[in-house]
Amino acid sequence: MADESAVTVYGNNAITDPSKNNNKNNFSVKVGLAQMLRGGAIIEVTTVDQAKIAESAGACCVIVSEPSGSGIQRMLDPAVVKQIQRSVNVPVMAKARVGHFVEAQILEAVGVDYIDENELDSVADEDHFINKHNFQIPFVCGCGSLGEGLRRVREGAAMIRTQGDRSGSGNIAETVKHVRDVMGKIRVLTNMDEDEVFTFAKELGAPYDILAQTKQMGRLPVVNFASGGIVTPADAALMMQLGCDGVFVGSEVFNSVDPYKSVRAIVQAVRNYNDAHILAKVSNGLNDVVASSSEVADVMTSLNLDP
Repeated sequence: MADESAVTVYGNNAITDPSKNNNKNNFSVKVGLAQMLRGGAIIEVTTVDQAKIAESAGACCVIVSEPSGSGIQRMLDPAVVKQIQRSVNVPVMAKARVGHFVEAQILEAVGVDYIDENELDSVADEDHFINKHNFQIPFVCGCGSLGEGLRRVREGAAMIRTQGDRSGSGNIAETVKHVRDVMGKIRVLTNMDEDEVFTFAKELGAPYDILAQTKQMGRLPVVNFASGGIVTPADAALMMQLGCDGVFVGSEVFNSVDPYKSVRAIVQAVRNYNDAHILAKVSNGLNDVVASSSEVADVMTSLNLDP
């Protein structure tokens, strides 16, 4: 008898919740909605003006968040979320704290298109993630390893965000490390015998049935975007060439002299990640984007100036 709790592969590009009589929470629909963002750039915004710039520059989605600062990071004011929704036509994603299912309920009631259960915000529940099968809209979750990502899929995540640098410093190294780790383990998995998958699932701490699907598909069973340290077109193209389906770009991109040009360049890089000539063209004149606040402070210190 088939395991009724298992998630089943349909075709080659989607998985679905076995609760076939429950159309409200049909997981295959959520996965399909997440796949609509494939091959695009999701831009983090904090204001209506930034959202409009991101949309005009070709972002596939905007993710709204509070301006970075000290203290507890919570769900953004629903009034601000609604204002941004009214101002743009692209899908709007909003953040909820890990385990805070009431924030997720509020965001679903507001009508956002996606919810990011974001570990970069303050964690509400240190032991439990949201049961995402209880919601109608797709969830995004972060991971730093294959096992972690597959556990989030088991909980109902329709998109995985392979997370790197969390400080906003613009350092791509941690993101590259995690993406390579995830992709490398998938390559190992695809060459395993069926009886070896059980042991590998135990090593990773991953659900066996989801891991078996990953082996069958040769990739994560849901859309996988990279996030953290992506500030240039070259960074975005690197993530795509490593096998990601798209990228998240932090709101620091709006600190550049020409935010539209910066966002547009990253969008073009994601769409043309294998064309070095286009990448060279869109990278022209973007040096001002790269410098982070920490790098600026280091330079000023070296010049004996107060940052």
